[in-house]
Amino acid sequence: MKQCVFVALCLFTFWAQAQTVLVIGDSLTEGYGLDPADAFPAQMEKIFHDKGRKSIKVVNGGISGSTTASGVQRVKWFAKLKPQILVLALGANDGLRGLVTAESKKNLQATIKLARESGMKVLLSKMMMPVNYGAPYRKEFEAMYTGLAKEMKVPLLPFLLEGVGGNPKLNLPDGMHPNAEGQKIVAANLAKALESHL
Repeated sequence: MKQCVFVALCLFTFWAQAQTVLVIGDSLTEGYGLDPADAFPAQMEKIFHDKGRKSIKVVNGGISGSTTASGVQRVKWFAKLKPQILVLALGANDGLRGLVTAESKKNLQATIKLARESGMKVLLSKMMMPVNYGAPYRKEFEAMYTGLAKEMKVPLLPFLLEGVGGNPKLNLPDGMHPNAEGQKIVAANLAKALESHL
């Protein structure tokens, strides 16, 4: 009987400490062209587990080609997993398509609002556009994230592809998607940024 009580207490402690981190993004999150185990969400989970934090689960909610318009519906879908933390990494495709930033911002606001109502702490991942998109749009696009983080009072994570974007050695031949080594760097950067929020 005492042994059963001990096991039950251990299980209760584990689940009480367990944390699910959901990453909603596009092909960068999904791990385009790679094995799912090489995508940065899986690599993040490995980093935490290697540090002994085996109760942390990182869910890959990346879908190639997705824009900020998909955010609300995807939060509704993943809410059943009851994640404690949402890393919102949407917007790259909005920028690449030259969409109006006001609409993208509105979509992100709605996504953040719903995630909070669903009990998630939201962390916003910063996105940036390539230099060939012109300074005015790039500046406006980047300001969307800094402004949104301030207005919605959500932590703004570093640029998702910090140290990876533009480096041929860390990207697939298309020059846009990180290869396995690039994904490891993205994972390490995000894992470090997430430490204080876990």
